Amino acid sequence: MTETTETHAMPPHGGGHEAYKPRSPEVRAALDALRGLRQDLFHDAFAYRPLPRMAVDGPLTRRLSGRAREYAAWTPHAVVATAGVLAMFSAWASGQGTVAAVLCGLFALAPVLVTLIRPVGAFWLSLASTTAVAVLGTSWSNWPWLPGSFVSHLTVLTVVAIRTRPRTAAWMWVLTAVYGFLCETVFGWGHYATNTGPMLVVSAMILLVVTVGHIRRTAEREVTAQQTVTAHERSKRTLLEERSTIARELHDVVAHHMSVVAIQAEAAPYRVENPPPELERAFATIRENAVAALTELRRVLGVVRAEDYEAPDAPQPTLADLDGLLANVRDTGLTVRKTVTGAVRELPQGVELSAYRIVQEALSNTLRHAPGATAQVEIGYVLGGLGLRIVNGPPPAGALLKPSPGAGHGITGMRERVSMLNGEMTAGGTDEGGYEVAVYLPVPSASEGDA
Repeated sequence: MTETTETHAMPPHGGGHEAYKPRSPEVRAALDALRGLRQDLFHDAFAYRPLPRMAVDGPLTRRLSGRAREYAAWTPHAVVATAGVLAMFSAWASGQGTVAAVLCGLFALAPVLVTLIRPVGAFWLSLASTTAVAVLGTSWSNWPWLPGSFVSHLTVLTVVAIRTRPRTAAWMWVLTAVYGFLCETVFGWGHYATNTGPMLVVSAMILLVVTVGHIRRTAEREVTAQQTVTAHERSKRTLLEERSTIARELHDVVAHHMSVVAIQAEAAPYRVENPPPELERAFATIRENAVAALTELRRVLGVVRAEDYEAPDAPQPTLADLDGLLANVRDTGLTVRKTVTGAVRELPQGVELSAYRIVQEALSNTLRHAPGATAQVEIGYVLGGLGLRIVNGPPPAGALLKPSPGAGHGITGMRERVSMLNGEMTAGGTDEGGYEVAVYLPVPSASEGDA
C-alpha cells in the first residue's frame, strides 16, 4: 500500500471548502474503530468456520485408550452443546404455554449450536433470538433477556470470544450494551425489572477472563518463538566462534610451514655450486609463491581474527604434549589414565593439534559436569588414521563439588574440528552413567599426499 499526500490550494476565506480540512485525531480514531467493527462483526459474518477438535496430546488425554481418546477430541463440542441444552431447559421452565415454551427453547438453543460452525453469525442470531424469546415468552421482569436467552447469550459471547480475538469480544460487549439500553428505553416501560446491568457485568467478567487468556497465549507463543530464534542465533554464534578459533590455529600451523618453504627456497641455490639459471628461477618462483600465499593467508585471517587476539609465542601443542595436559588435569583432582595402542608416528600438525584440543575439551567437560569422576583417554594409531576415545564414569555420590551447567560449546567445537578434517565423531552417555567421546581422524598416506 502506497500513501500519497496531496496539498490543495485553499481559498483565502474558506469559501465552503471545509471538506478539505485535515481530520482531527479523534475523528480518525472513530473511523478506525468503525472500520474495525465492520471487519470483525459485519465482514463475512456468516463465514463457515467449524470448531476444530481438541488436541489429545495433553497429560490426561494421553492416558486414555484409543477409542476414548477419539471421543475426548470432541470435548469442546460437547461442552457447547451442553450449555445450549441448559439454555433450552431454562427457556422451557419459564415459558408461557406449551407451544411458546418449545419455541423459546429452540430459539435459545439455536445460537449456541451455530457457534460451532459460524461463530460471528451466532452473535447476531443470539440478538435476534433474544428478541423473539422476549416477544413469545413475555415476562414482567427479567427484561430484555429472559432466563433462557440470558444463558444462551452469555454462552454465545464466551464461545465467540474464545474463537476470535479480543477486539471482537469488545465490540460484542458494546453492541450488547446498546441493544439492552435500547430495549429498556423503548420497550421497557411495561416491565417491573430489567437485567441489562447484570448481563453487562457478568459478560464483562467472562470476556475479561477470555481476553486475558488470549493475551497470555499470544505472549507465550511470542516468547517461545523468541527463545527459538535466540537459541538458533546462539548456536550460530558458537559455531562461528569455534571456526574463528580453528582458523587462527590453522593459520599458525600453515604459516609456519609456508615460512619454512620460503626460507628453504631462498637458501637452496647457495647449497649448490654454480646452479643453473633455470634452477635459480625455479627456487625464486617457489619463494615468491610461498610469500604471496602467506600474505594472502594473513589477509584472509584478518576477517575472523579478533582485535585483541595475539598470536601465541609458543608452538601449537601436539599429542607429544599430552602428558603435560594430563598432569595438569590430575593436579585438579581428576583421576585420568592414558592408553596408547598401535605404532606411534608423527602425524600432520593439523591432526595433532585437533586431537590435542579434542582431548583437552573432553577432559574439561569431565571436570565441569562430573567432578570427582575417573576418566580414560585412549589413543589408537591405526592404518589410515587416528582414533580417540575419552570416557568418564559418573560422579561419586558424595562429591563435594556439584556439576556446573554448560552451553554446549565444547561439543560444538569438537564436532567442527572433526568435520574440517573429514572425520567421524560420536558423543553420548554410557550405560554406567558417564559420558563417552569417540573420534576418528583420517590421515592420508604418504603416497596419497604426494599425489
